[in-house]
Amino acid sequence: MQRRDFVKLGALALGANAFSLAGPRRVVAANDRLQIGVIGCKGMGWANANSMLKMPEVDVVGICDVDRSVIDQRLSEYAKVRDNIPATWVDYRELLARDDIDAVIIGTPDHWHCRQMIDAVRAGKDVYVEKPVANSIGECRLMVDAARATGRVVQTGQWQRSGPHYQRAREIVQSGVLGDIRLVRTWAYQGWMKPVPVAPDAPVPDGVDYEMWLGPAPRRPFNPNRFHFNFRWFWDYAGGLMTDWGVHEIDIALWIMGAEAPETVMASGGKLAWPDDASETPDTLQATYRYPGFSMQWEHATGIDLGPYRMSEGIAFVGNNGTLVVSRGGFDVYPEREFVGWGEEGPPKLEAIESMHPEPGVNTLDLHTQNFVEAIRAGDPSMLNTPIESGAIAAVNAQMGNIAYRTGEPLAWDAENGRFKGSDAANGMLMAEYHNGWGVD
Repeated sequence: MQRRDFVKLGALALGANAFSLAGPRRVVAANDRLQIGVIGCKGMGWANANSMLKMPEVDVVGICDVDRSVIDQRLSEYAKVRDNIPATWVDYRELLARDDIDAVIIGTPDHWHCRQMIDAVRAGKDVYVEKPVANSIGECRLMVDAARATGRVVQTGQWQRSGPHYQRAREIVQSGVLGDIRLVRTWAYQGWMKPVPVAPDAPVPDGVDYEMWLGPAPRRPFNPNRFHFNFRWFWDYAGGLMTDWGVHEIDIALWIMGAEAPETVMASGGKLAWPDDASETPDTLQATYRYPGFSMQWEHATGIDLGPYRMSEGIAFVGNNGTLVVSRGGFDVYPEREFVGWGEEGPPKLEAIESMHPEPGVNTLDLHTQNFVEAIRAGDPSMLNTPIESGAIAAVNAQMGNIAYRTGEPLAWDAENGRFKGSDAANGMLMAEYHNGWGVD
């Protein structure tokens, strides 16, 4: 599939009744062992697997990766927690052909998520797919359609929703105690990120199937900067910090505000910290979205940690009566004070100031993977904390910010027709281009 002008975003967040349960389903009973396959196990793919392996009834029976050294490392680690020996593959399609695999974790680079998730649900597997769910707006639509058509359980790796303090923050904002929310601020300042030094192209490392790693991405010589973790900073495979961190924070913002598609979006930024390093995506970016009734701002910066409210990441809900600021470390509510005259402060508009921080030992990723396993046991996608529809909404909004940045245009979104108004350049970026004989439908 080449670029197409479509995607009706307004349909992305339908409730549980939108799921079609057509097609056969292997029911995993409560006393059955859940057998998992992992596709892409260098980073978060294996972190997700380790989280699931804390549940004694879960086994990994298949591992797929294009790098043999990664497979060998994971087999060694797995032998310390389970007695079975997983089968291994380079081609994920061979893993999906196994009838004894109930569900798969997809932890590959972003440009692979769409094709692999669609193939997995059509093969009868439930799926835990890493964020962002896709590398284009059009792919998000295809993934939602495939999940609904097959009725499979598809959880997105936006695990913050499973955190009790995020859920409590949602209750507070939606209660109205903060007053009308006029602005939501979302951000990620990443001080640990340093320049990616320019490196020459190099021979493909031994044990790496580079053709399979490229898959649908444009053909290029192997370069170590584009492999493994740093793929995030190149447009062929991902969308930079906007889609890497942005989907986490934007997901919470839109979930709490009950919003899906913006009316307008504009963005500004660039490679302002390290203009000459190897990365393509911006190290500094601000994007402003307008939704009915409120605006949302996203901002990110690499190499520095001091973001809004002196926090490296978070979401702030700015209301007439007070502001709630939530991050992975918890949330606090800051009341507005009633103005009674110059130099004077009246009482707070909020009678009580509430804060909440995660209890020691609470692992939100573990709660998220438990939620996935419970939904599989029940055969019920509506139980998921972050179903594919929610993952798609966050990814679409993040992609819109990137498109506004890349075109340099303020953009208006036509939700009814799933396209931007009056911008051929932006509409040309709605769907990823597939290469090397790969396609998706």
